Amino acid sequence: MLSKKDKYNVAVVGATGIVGESLLDIISTRNFPVNNLHAVASQKSKGSKVKYGGTLLTVEALDEFDFSDIDIAFFSAGGSISKQYVPIATKQNCIVIDNTSEYRYQDNIPLVVPEVNRDEISNYTATNIIANPNCSTIQMLVALKPIHDLYSIKNINVSTYQAVSGSGKDGVEELLEQSSSYIDQRIIDKKVYPKQIAFNVIPFVDSFLENKYTREEMKMVWETQKILNKNISVNPTAVRVPVLVGHAESIYVETNNEIDIQSILNEFEKFEGITVVDDNINLDFPTPFEQGHGTDNVYVGRIRKCLDKKNALNLWVVADNVRKGAALNSIQIAEHLIRS
Repeated sequence: MLSKKDKYNVAVVGATGIVGESLLDIISTRNFPVNNLHAVASQKSKGSKVKYGGTLLTVEALDEFDFSDIDIAFFSAGGSISKQYVPIATKQNCIVIDNTSEYRYQDNIPLVVPEVNRDEISNYTATNIIANPNCSTIQMLVALKPIHDLYSIKNINVSTYQAVSGSGKDGVEELLEQSSSYIDQRIIDKKVYPKQIAFNVIPFVDSFLENKYTREEMKMVWETQKILNKNISVNPTAVRVPVLVGHAESIYVETNNEIDIQSILNEFEKFEGITVVDDNINLDFPTPFEQGHGTDNVYVGRIRKCLDKKNALNLWVVADNVRKGAALNSIQIAEHLIRS
């Protein structure tokens, strides 16, 4: 159980990664009540420096780190690292907010998007773990929560257009290097992705499962059903696109009740974390380049009723996958945790 304090001792595990760096930035800019902040990473990063506000933190090695004095730890160093080290942290009464898929599907561990199911945060006490959902799930469920509350969603068809930052710094570097090689007519090296990503689209993300869906796609199924409603049918297709930061999603939704678009727009305007950008006249809609980089909200546009069904609509959703899709959502969980 987290003890109430004016300030908390915090560790960021995976501090040298793209999400870890974002966690440090958001902790600073949102003025999270930190007493001592520890940047933690692998042994090879030990002694290096990472930016925190106007200062630099010295990176500590995870395999040497003592969690006994840590109140909250953010883990974002990969599932295998979480599997090994999260139990060590929680046994020392540290509350872990885990950004990997390692603990998302355990029944006794809350999987939380604060705008959608923040009441679940209090259920962390069985394990001292709160799981952060997949980036694509987060932005989709923020956008769909007001619709579900109004009309009860029964079916979701979604195609995601996912930025290379979803693969970390290596994905970003590969896109930049391949783009330069393509323009200069040099040989293109492929290390992160099995296909060229520069000036291309790859119609899958993550590894394939026996049902011919990828693990990334099934994450959206499992997580939507755990967070929103276990009876919702989700049919996803995940696509990797040559964008640095910012995921986009084309979503078709069927509900159990007839919908009214104006009522949905009214709810969007009131809903925490949603910004509507939907202007047919001036051709203004959310894009990853404009709204999906360095932003905190989920942006929604192209909102329109289905042509032949009274209980269905289409919409387009964009968010910063590194911030709202990972780091920010984790910080928001922690903010609610310390206030609860």
